[in-house]
Amino acid sequence: MENSSSFRRSLTLLDGALLVIGSMIGSGIFIVSADIARSVGSAGWLIVVWLISGFITLTAALSYGELSGMYPHAGGQYVYLKEAYGKLYGFLYGWSFFAVIQTGTIAAVGVAFGKFAGYLNPALGDENILIGTAAGYHVSAAQLIGIGTIVFLTFINTGGVKSGKWIQFVFTFAKIAAMAGLIVFGFFFFKDHAIWNMNWSEAWNAKVIGGSATVITHQSLANGALIVAICTAMVGAIFSSDAWNSVTFIAGEIKRPERNIGLSLFIGTLVVTVLYVSMNLMYLNVMSVSEIAGAPSDRVATAAALKIWGADGAKIIALLIMVSTFGCNNGLILSGARVYFTMAKDGLFLPAAKKLNNKGVPSIALWMQCIWASALCLSGKYGALLDFIVFTVLVFYILTIGGIFKLRMTKPDHPRPYKAFGYPFIPALYIAMAAFICIVLLKEKPETTWPGLIITLIGLPIYYFLQKSGVKGDEQS
Repeated sequence: MENSSSFRRSLTLLDGALLVIGSMIGSGIFIVSADIARSVGSAGWLIVVWLISGFITLTAALSYGELSGMYPHAGGQYVYLKEAYGKLYGFLYGWSFFAVIQTGTIAAVGVAFGKFAGYLNPALGDENILIGTAAGYHVSAAQLIGIGTIVFLTFINTGGVKSGKWIQFVFTFAKIAAMAGLIVFGFFFFKDHAIWNMNWSEAWNAKVIGGSATVITHQSLANGALIVAICTAMVGAIFSSDAWNSVTFIAGEIKRPERNIGLSLFIGTLVVTVLYVSMNLMYLNVMSVSEIAGAPSDRVATAAALKIWGADGAKIIALLIMVSTFGCNNGLILSGARVYFTMAKDGLFLPAAKKLNNKGVPSIALWMQCIWASALCLSGKYGALLDFIVFTVLVFYILTIGGIFKLRMTKPDHPRPYKAFGYPFIPALYIAMAAFICIVLLKEKPETTWPGLIITLIGLPIYYFLQKSGVKGDEQS
């Protein structure tokens, strides 16, 4: 079976849903509400941002069901773009995916694990600088811890999909239970109802919150300024909800993929949306909006836990985030390599990536991903790269869902075991909403949108080089 070229279908609907949930929930939900609160400044609009982000994610997931049913193969979004628009578009997505979308996220989540390990033992954290230079470059213990977790999880996943499956199963259930516990304690064991009443007494008085912990300033928002604030605030919420499509990358290993992938997407995104909104309602029950906005280092969940449990709260949250990031990275590592595998079979990636080991997994692609993600950990630039790519991720989602319309015209007779929910209105609504957000981001945040486009466009000469160099793919991908 060495170097086999076909996956084994061994993952169930539950496995797929847990992969979606585990890949979506990383560290964002524990942090980004601070920036959202600073941008919109009120309880009502904070929740609206999370609700809109959840709605957008759900509409995308419902639309992806049709594509996953049409092409139940490893590679997911790469395959959908290639089939709808041609190899170039698929490659540009795959290039961005390898260059930063997946590997940058793996690096960021890995280092987040190290940072929160530093709460339990400062020697493991990002303040313990092991290597420093006069130019400002440094390597911290947290970066090395992050690399260690990436290497360990990569090794586990080379042992077969069942090994990664059980890590995903255990850690996803653990993080759901821990978040549910935090929500329950924050609502039912925190008795200061004055905070909740105060937050909701001015629920729709939108404002920008700035200043320091001792001097807080407010600037009212109205009309167009509020719309811009909501769109820019959604970057953090959308990033916290990203990786929802990870189950499509392992379609070649899902049982009954034409049914189970679409259901996994819906169940997973719905569960995470409910958890995210509930977490933010819990924040509003224990902290004022200004306290959320001014949480030290944006660690909102830590600030909430300190108010609920006292001094031990930070350690509880540190453990929760370590569990969350570990399970999140397992899902990202497991699913990401399948994209490079499929690209290699199409002649659009290094040929070695299309080989499966005797456990039926693309082990070489896994290690390629591991090496680049580890390099990003050491670079210290993964955070900036992720900011650059959020806009580009939205563009690719728009193109992919637009592919539903295109394929309905160009391949009307192709089997569609599942059709996009609410077609054409729901997919069109997603495209309109996401496009509007992209336009606002282009205007308001050029420093993080244009670099993302540049990273993607760097793939153009690489694509044409691969085409001219004679790298061949398989006849059937």
